[in-house]
Amino acid sequence: MITIGVDAHKRVHVALAVDEAGRELEHWRGPNSAAGWQDFMRWAAALGPERRVGIEGAWGNGRGLAQYLVELGVEVYEVNARWTAIGRRSARKSDKTDQLDARAVALFLHREGRDLPRVAPEDETAILSLLTNERESAIAEATRLRNQIHALLLQLDPQYQSDLPAMKSKAGLAKLLTYSASDEKAVSRERAGAVRRLAQRLQLALAQADELADRIRAEGRSRYAPLTRLCGVNALTAGMLAGLLGPGRRFMNDAALAAYAGVSPLEASSAGVVRHRLNRGGNRRLNAILYMIALTQARHSEQAKAYLARRVSEGKTRREAVRALKRFLVRAIWRLWQECYPAAEAPPQLAAA
Repeated sequence: MITIGVDAHKRVHVALAVDEAGRELEHWRGPNSAAGWQDFMRWAAALGPERRVGIEGAWGNGRGLAQYLVELGVEVYEVNARWTAIGRRSARKSDKTDQLDARAVALFLHREGRDLPRVAPEDETAILSLLTNERESAIAEATRLRNQIHALLLQLDPQYQSDLPAMKSKAGLAKLLTYSASDEKAVSRERAGAVRRLAQRLQLALAQADELADRIRAEGRSRYAPLTRLCGVNALTAGMLAGLLGPGRRFMNDAALAAYAGVSPLEASSAGVVRHRLNRGGNRRLNAILYMIALTQARHSEQAKAYLARRVSEGKTRREAVRALKRFLVRAIWRLWQECYPAAEAPPQLAAA
């Protein structure tokens, strides 16, 4: 079995192949374009009939190549950049080049094999991922605009918060849209005008965020309703999870999903004391959603409260108990995800894996 690692960039991809013993064979470099993908496939086919490809950034810069290979029936795996970075730091030589990065991807796939998430053809989860990213950008833009408005209002009236409703409320936004300065100074009038213009942009960002949230909720209520049976997961959260988990059954088991989410326990025991430290790898967006679900369950789920209390009684800190709860949640989410994608609906190449 030939293992190929790809370091994907915006304009160029670099690939390196290793044999079954992990020895380097050949490397390839080509443009990130349809012609480049075809050239890559010709190069890979010449290496041997059995091959698998690991792509760093399979859902980012390498998405085009990954989907092209999947359509041709090639076995493609997603390799997180954090995982290969750890391997480079522990290597004898810490040099960094595109070819060395591709080698790190190939060797990681060679070691981990089928435990890595498999790349499947894009489905509705790709749309949910796009909508979720766009909504997060709109929310971030709204936060930035509120900060700018706050700075201007402090210059106009340091006590403005006692006279205006909160900016996050509809009443506060309505006041900002018609805001006027309390004096007739030219600079004050311009600052007030800037507040009104920023408020208009804030209104647009919030409206788009709400519209996107409605679309995500609609998908969460239909195809991904099984996820909402978990305490702390509503229709919006279910849609966001689907955008990060999909497409299809690309995780072989809950342990693979836990590693992808960065919640697999990392033991840091010493002197007879068993401890597990924070895992900073994996998909941090998925990790953040799991953290919010864990906090919700810690407040509203009696089962989660009992679980956390038991972990604390065993000598763990509150933080360590919450980390353990996140791992427990991954197992529950993985089981519910199987209901969203029954085996009969899984892509043939994944169902057979």
